[in-house]
Amino acid sequence: GVQTCALPIFESFMDELALAANADPVAFRLAHLDDPRGRDVITLAAQKFGWQPGVKLPTGHGVGFAFAQYKNLMAYFAIAMEVSVEPKTGSVQIGRVVAACDCGQLVNPDGARNQIEGGIIQAASWAMFEQTTWNAQNITSYDWSTYPILRFSSVPTSIEVHMIDRPGMPFLGVGEASQGPTSAVIANAIANATGKRLRNTPLTGERL
Repeated sequence: GVQTCALPIFESFMDELALAANADPVAFRLAHLDDPRGRDVITLAAQKFGWQPGVKLPTGHGVGFAFAQYKNLMAYFAIAMEVSVEPKTGSVQIGRVVAACDCGQLVNPDGARNQIEGGIIQAASWAMFEQTTWNAQNITSYDWSTYPILRFSSVPTSIEVHMIDRPGMPFLGVGEASQGPTSAVIANAIANATGKRLRNTPLTGERL
């Protein structure tokens, strides 16, 4: 999970590879990852979410998974998510979100959780809504009334963040660790719900 601006593409493609291999997305990631700390956050997120390989969900409902180590140097982060999709409108509602993070020795656990939760919300807004709009003359998304952004009605139903403390280990920056994997997990859950793999944002509305 290399953390770059293309991380959502990488982690979505990881799901496509798992599908091509007829493998569970979590098991597929673990099979191709040697880093024990990365494996720990993947395993913890999957366990706390109650990940069940191959479970058939009701129509329009899906689950997804994603993982990365931020910039290959900082916090390890894994996330599982459930979504529901309204087929007529392309509206996506995020349900339960469960994440696990290893940022080395924890100094302020509550602050670290808040940082991760905020990143999840921010990335959900990026992935599902945010875009610059324009016409032939001007930018038309020029203020908070016209720029599309996540509203309270689209906030996930619940967010659980589980921290792995590593006493005595170096501190790893937790800022922005959750944004890339969150964008990817939304795309992966939508693909699981609809069978449609979107590769451009926003991941809702007419495109979906």
